[in-house]
Order: sequence, then structure tokens, then C-alpha cells
Amino acid sequence: MNLREHVPLAPYTTIGLGGAARYFVDCSTEDDLREALTLARQWKLAVQIIGGGSNVIFPDAGFPGLVARVGLGGFTIREDRDTAEVIAGAGVEWDALVEETVRRGLSGVECLSGIPGLVGGTPIQNVGAYGQEVADTVVGVSCMVRDTLERVTLDPASCGFGYRASRFKREDRDRFVVLGVTFRLHRAVPTLRYAELANAVAKTTDLTRLSPPEAVRLVRETVLSLRRRKAMVIDAGDPNTRSVGSFFLNPVLPAAAFAELERRWKAAGGSGAIPTFPAPGGVKVPAAWLVEQAGFRKGHRANGVGISSRHALALVNLGGTTTQLLALAEAIEGAVLQKFGIRLEREPVVVSSALS
Repeated sequence: MNLREHVPLAPYTTIGLGGAARYFVDCSTEDDLREALTLARQWKLAVQIIGGGSNVIFPDAGFPGLVARVGLGGFTIREDRDTAEVIAGAGVEWDALVEETVRRGLSGVECLSGIPGLVGGTPIQNVGAYGQEVADTVVGVSCMVRDTLERVTLDPASCGFGYRASRFKREDRDRFVVLGVTFRLHRAVPTLRYAELANAVAKTTDLTRLSPPEAVRLVRETVLSLRRRKAMVIDAGDPNTRSVGSFFLNPVLPAAAFAELERRWKAAGGSGAIPTFPAPGGVKVPAAWLVEQAGFRKGHRANGVGISSRHALALVNLGGTTTQLLALAEAIEGAVLQKFGIRLEREPVVVSSALS
């Protein structure tokens, strides 16, 4: 185990913010991780696990404990006639895995193309986009229990998957470290459930006329095109991609709450229908719409941070600080709450600088 001290954390995140870690270790094996967690316990250090750094924000003061980056690599794909089992280490780059499954003509994660980060983060967030989420294909998540250092495998029902959430993010946050994930994919023409994607594909061809390999390739290419248009594919030359992706979750409102939103919208002089998507237990309202209608438009700037000029949910680092970024987030949250009575929920992990 290569333990380092006073390691700047900004380069390990897609948003490029944060001070230094008191201790930092790369864990490329389970033994590395077990040793790191044992050392942290002996030294009474707080531990922060990271992967690709695409969904984490560190404070300007850094982290006074141990940051462990999990990089268990390697994947295998076992195919039969109509299905395939994909077993991937937590440290495998997510989009590289998606690209390989699409190359093999397998369907199930093609709509998740272009999402930054590593495989280990996907079940934690229940990563989703364009009508797909990893909960649709996960069959097992291998983890290390932090307290006991034992290895366990959880089936999908035990993962507590929900909209951009799981037990790893909610009630069992910081209890497990994901070591690897097993997915089951299919050799089939994808069914598109997201209107924007379906319309974009329809402009090219009738998906049902294509073979499964042709169809999944087309869907991946279309998703990547849509994401690039919104600056949601990491590009070192585009400051709009210096972010953690969508900063706020789309709120799901039950009927009474949506009626109250409509009342407030009309009282404020709003015209036209509020955009919605069907969701279990109510309707999903685009957080981007709420943010813009509350007065925070694409391209907004405040000190060294701002809102992407191409996506209202992406808060971007324009040479600023974490303090400035969180101040902007709080201003947006306050404006949406005041105008619409809705509390926006943050999607990224915002790490505290204080030891608990």
C-alpha cells in the first residue's frame, strides 16, 4: 500500500475543486483496501472513498483523514445466444465498459453512454439517463463491509434501488465499499423510453428495422451526441464540463404537491403547462426548468463559478472555490423554494472538512 500525505484532491475530481487530503492511498486490490481501512481504524482517521471523482465535491480546506481511491480493475463478459453476464471491477471506467458491450451488440446500458466515473459508483447512485438506469441490469454488487472487512454480495432487491439512490447512498451510507458489479445484458433491439432520445433516433432511421448490434450502436452514438450538445461529456477544452454533471435531482411530486406548484406558477404570472414526466407516486418535474424559472439561466456567473451555458443543472468551476460553488447552490435552492415551495435535493456527495 502506497500511503501518501498532503495530496491535492482537485485533480482527482471532474469539477477540479478541493484542498489536500491528509493521507491518500490508491487501492488496486482488495488487500490494499483492507489494509487502508485497518490503518484508518488504528489511527482513528475518517475515511472518504472515491472512484472517478465525477460525483464528489471536496472542501477548500481539504480532508483531514484518509482518502482511498478504489481502482479494482478488469472485467469479463460471458455470452450465450441471447444474454450476457458482465462482471466488472469497481475501478473499471464506466464508459469504456459501455462501449465494449455495445461493440458486442448487447443492450441494457447503451443509454448510459458518456457518463463519467467508474463502475463502482453506478449502483451507489443508481446511475441513470435517457430512460435507463443500472438497476435495470444489475444482478449483484460485491462489497467490503467497512467495520468487519468481510466480502459480501448483494442481490438487486437488497440494494434498495430508487430514483438516483440506493441503500449505499441512504441508510447504509459509508457502511460498504463497492468492489465490483455484475450486470445481465441482452442481445435485443433497445426499447426507447425517453422522448428526446426516441425523437433523435427516429430522425435517423426506424430502429425496429435494424439488427440488435446496429440498433445499440445507433443509440449509443445518438446519446453521445445529445450529451455533447449539453456539455455532459468530459472535454478538457470545454469549461462547461468542469462539473459534477447534474447538481440537483428532478423532484418527484405527488398530486397535491404538483397542484400547489401549478397554483404558484400561475400566481407568479406563468403561462403554459409545466413540463412533467410520469413517475411512480406522482410526476417528475425537471429541476432544470425550476432553476431557470427561478431566475438562474444557463451561463449565469457568480465569482469563480457558474451555471453551464448548455445545461441549467450543471454548476461549473470557472476558476473558483468550493465555498463559492456551494454559495451558488444555496442561492438557487433558496430561489426555487421561495418561488415554488420545492426543496431541491443535491445529487453529488459534498464532503465535510470536519472530522466526525
